Amino acid sequence: MSKWLDWAVELQSIAQCALTYCRDDYDRERFERVREIAAEMVSLQSEIPIDKVKDLFCGETGYQTPKLDTRAAIFKEDKILLVQENNGMWSLPGGWVDVDRSVKENTVKEVREEAGLLVSADRIIAVQDREKHNLPVYAYRICKIFVLCSVLGGSFQKNMETVDSAYFALNALPQLAEEKNNEEQIRMCFDAYHDPGWVTFFD
Repeated sequence: MSKWLDWAVELQSIAQCALTYCRDDYDRERFERVREIAAEMVSLQSEIPIDKVKDLFCGETGYQTPKLDTRAAIFKEDKILLVQENNGMWSLPGGWVDVDRSVKENTVKEVREEAGLLVSADRIIAVQDREKHNLPVYAYRICKIFVLCSVLGGSFQKNMETVDSAYFALNALPQLAEEKNNEEQIRMCFDAYHDPGWVTFFD
């Protein structure tokens, strides 16, 4: 499965780059078909409906780059803040970086939306290639940015994305949404919080 996915991602990337720069209509038609084949490969191997694969995998234009995802690490009394999603799993507040926001701005926005808190985004803990740390493997690449934050005010309000929030000790973590953050990543956030001289980790 992994090798098939690698091939499909590479084909999609090549095709999208070609569609961005080539001007010949016949070449564009060929590269559109290459991108369709890549999506069909992903659908076949993952059993995800082809329409959904195309939305996720073939919806962008321009040179193919990873998507950006921010995750906020917020601490109180040596416990880390997690938010509970509608499916019952827990995660660090965060999400996709909006096109009109910086990483810092997006981190603050996501915490406000998901945890009801106003925070300052203080330090970058890590910049990770999601594929090296989280499962399942996706058909597109994601760059995850973990940010150490401080609370300035606010309180949790139930919203469309989260139903609860709470602080947890490292040895008492709830069931994590591991496609977004796993125990290794939570532990890394604790290490950064305890170390004033923490050096940003990046893959």
